[in-house]
Amino acid sequence: MPTSFQRSASLHYQVEAADLHAHLFRVTLTIAQPEVQQQVSLPVWIPGSYLVREFSRNLQRLTARQEGRPVPVHQLDKSHWQVDCVPSSSLVLSYEVYAFDNSVRTAWLDVSRGFFNGTSLCLKVHGQESRVHALEVLSSRTIGHWELATGLAPYKVNKRGFGTYLAADYDELVDCPVEMGAFWSQEFKAGGVPHRLVVAGAAESLDGARLVADTQKICEAEIRFWHDRKRPPFKSYLFMLNVVDDGYGGLEHRNSTALIASRRDLPRVGESRSSDGYTTLLGLISHEYFHTWNVKRLRPAEFTHYDYGAENYTQLLWFFEGFTSYYDDLLLRRAGLIDDATYLKLLNKTINQVLQTPGREVQSAAQASFDAWVKYYRQDENTANATVSYYTKGSLVALCLDLLLRAEGHSCLDDVMRALWVRCKAGPMSEADLAAVLRELGGRAFTRELAAWVHSTRELPLEELLHKHGVAVLEEPAQLAQRLGLRVVETAGVQVKQVLRGGAAELAGMAANDEWIGVEVAGSGWRMTKLDDLTLYAGAHRKCTAIVARDRRLLRLELTLPAAVTTWRLVLRDPALAQPWLAATH
Repeated sequence: MPTSFQRSASLHYQVEAADLHAHLFRVTLTIAQPEVQQQVSLPVWIPGSYLVREFSRNLQRLTARQEGRPVPVHQLDKSHWQVDCVPSSSLVLSYEVYAFDNSVRTAWLDVSRGFFNGTSLCLKVHGQESRVHALEVLSSRTIGHWELATGLAPYKVNKRGFGTYLAADYDELVDCPVEMGAFWSQEFKAGGVPHRLVVAGAAESLDGARLVADTQKICEAEIRFWHDRKRPPFKSYLFMLNVVDDGYGGLEHRNSTALIASRRDLPRVGESRSSDGYTTLLGLISHEYFHTWNVKRLRPAEFTHYDYGAENYTQLLWFFEGFTSYYDDLLLRRAGLIDDATYLKLLNKTINQVLQTPGREVQSAAQASFDAWVKYYRQDENTANATVSYYTKGSLVALCLDLLLRAEGHSCLDDVMRALWVRCKAGPMSEADLAAVLRELGGRAFTRELAAWVHSTRELPLEELLHKHGVAVLEEPAQLAQRLGLRVVETAGVQVKQVLRGGAAELAGMAANDEWIGVEVAGSGWRMTKLDDLTLYAGAHRKCTAIVARDRRLLRLELTLPAAVTTWRLVLRDPALAQPWLAATH
């Protein structure tokens, strides 16, 4: 029978790690006041990751009971069910969820760790989405040593975190993932608010004190950025970091984030030097934390109310993901975690990524945002030729707007972001809001720039704007793969992954998945084991014959080695000009 608390909460989800070896969660959902034909559904996507992922494929053995007796359940489509029941009696649904996706987007369960997003485990009860939801996570002998962490508000929980949590509505329930296991954990404060860092799967070499100290610096810098001396818009914050042998990614939530990183990229006890991998991890932490403001609260108007059953389209991901990508590394610099040279190296990498993507001449940043559901998250061998990343292109749009505002002497992008926060009341935002704030703070309309940089495929005025802020752009020879217009994998030979539009490799007739076996130059044939072998064997010759294997057939392709292809290298020429931008403080 439902308890008095279950009845007051209206909706109660009980989650149990039912079988660690079979990777199965068991969920029992009690609906205190069901409708006669109560519909329930499982989301097909998770906010922040713009792809229909069909979470219902992992749901099984769905049954329904009222007063202990079975009632019929009818499946309406891939993710919706209808239960024929009596409205005067509570309805109990039971089902299992297979959890074996070790990413930040879905759910995972094995003998060492459990993790889940509500979008993977919690059926939405139609007509009752705005009611209070209770989530109870059970402990058991098999996981008796585990602890639990989540951003949900605790109601009745034990010292290890297991028990019942409350959510104001369904949106909050599925926006607070749950981490379980024998994880490392430490708390700290930033902006006067409690924060907690949970790390699962770390090696004994982890320098937890350094990771916490650096994360705290990031949080303090970003809270200052948005609020100066005011408190942030949450009562507590949780970082959940899953450490694996090889992985990278993150997903933002309203008062928490789920992260995944390579074990080798974490700081190690006794080492003070920052590896490139650790800098990348700090950038990821900075990125997801910045999302607490920019996309979780200040968000596209189209995301005012999520439709969990279908794609939610917006043309503004270049702003919400791109501008966040601009600030993630910049705020590392302002927090003192990297120096000017390291920041410019990271910026240099982003610029070259965009300039080396032929798709930037095909797709605008706004189009890339709208097409995220079918293009960005479904990348293939032609992606670089047909699309541009709204992350990288959007970050360069942010850079150009920031440097242009500063050059014209009226304002800067920092002020624009804070003004948008106030104008939109930390809520839904449109491009018209951005245009209005730019006009207000910039002293003129920026219609032309937004049209050219966001809604067309015109090149960005990067070199000119960087020069005005003390950064010179030098050109140097590109790596061989870029000169040829190729992206390859070199393991046991040279495997072609992508052939870039207009490059020498495409003109020769190379295709994705070709294995580049050898080369003939001036009558001599040579076996290739790595791409650099080409320059070794070709010498000064510009024409050669590439021998590739395609579908077990050997092909001889006439290849003309291109003339000089260059790439950018940023150099800080005038630190005094750059400091107001790089080291700005609120």
